[in-house]
Amino acid sequence: MRRYVHNELATIAEALCAVAISAPVAFGVRGIPKAESAWWPITVLIPLSVGSTVSGVLACTRSTRLGSEKLDLERAVPVAPDTVLPTSGESLLRSLALRSVAFLVVPTLVAALLWEPLMALIPLALVPDRLARATYAAYWERRHGIMLWQGHLPDQPLGKGEYLYSSVRQLTS
Repeated sequence: MRRYVHNELATIAEALCAVAISAPVAFGVRGIPKAESAWWPITVLIPLSVGSTVSGVLACTRSTRLGSEKLDLERAVPVAPDTVLPTSGESLLRSLALRSVAFLVVPTLVAALLWEPLMALIPLALVPDRLARATYAAYWERRHGIMLWQGHLPDQPLGKGEYLYSSVRQLTS
């Protein structure tokens, strides 16, 4: 099981790691693009980032058509009182996945090497959406005095998307 906020922050870290790996390689092999030739990749990256930001903000609304995180969080079910939850560090480590970094690095690096070096920055488009979701989830947790979890526990009823919540004071391992 992982804390919801940790999962969102881990996705941001994975995107930043992918950029930290692919950008130096792409810029080292293909060179840093000149400002005159970099206008068209930037016109692609900026709308992607704006769209990601809008997506993250809209996910925090109650609209069912937009895939509302707010409604999903409100449908979370309580964790059984005798369940021992992972510590904060353990939850954060469980949220990080090297295969996600590889999944971001490989196509980004191929596009950056074969097409345009600035394509190495594409994983940054994930950051605004995940940051908005993490910020809203942290606010929601604080407002309700609970901690949100993702995952499945044996003999535990599931909410939509397998969201669970626990008291802030519940013991962790």
